[in-house]
Amino acid sequence: MMPIEKVPIFVDSLRSSFSELEGLPQPVIAAIDGYALGGGLELALACDIRVASAESKVGLTETKLAIIPGAGGTQRLTRAVGPAIAKELIFTGRMIGGEEACRMGLVNHCTKTDSFSKALEIAREIIPRGPMAVRLAKIAIDTGAEVSLSNGLIVEQQCYAQVIPTKDRLEGLQAFVE
Repeated sequence: MMPIEKVPIFVDSLRSSFSELEGLPQPVIAAIDGYALGGGLELALACDIRVASAESKVGLTETKLAIIPGAGGTQRLTRAVGPAIAKELIFTGRMIGGEEACRMGLVNHCTKTDSFSKALEIAREIIPRGPMAVRLAKIAIDTGAEVSLSNGLIVEQQCYAQVIPTKDRLEGLQAFVE
């Protein structure tokens, strides 16, 4: 067991690491096979896209240990599934399977086999896209989710203005015409 004085330092480090992961300019994809409980699910929630196998089990089970998720789980789960579902899952400490997680929007895809293959398929679909466009779309979406619609539209406009003069945009338009 970790000494009590080290717990806040450890959890702060996790929270910081997960926030850094979430803030990466590239899309981050989580492939969940097996169990993603507590910090494991908090790590997955910091990713842009989540894929789980049907056999996987996910949950923020900390209340079973008389604690709460401390590395971003209360905030990121709420943003992923809404407050009512987040409250139920966290209050009960319930584990759910990959299919249920997909139905509630906690994961984007549920696979019958391994999740890594689907995650790789998605990555391969993203890779040929204009890297600046993908990066700026991520910024617009992430920022827009945290502000009012009118402010989000301003951020989108600013991001859009940055892609207009790029070589990637011209190549993309040419490929579309052909």
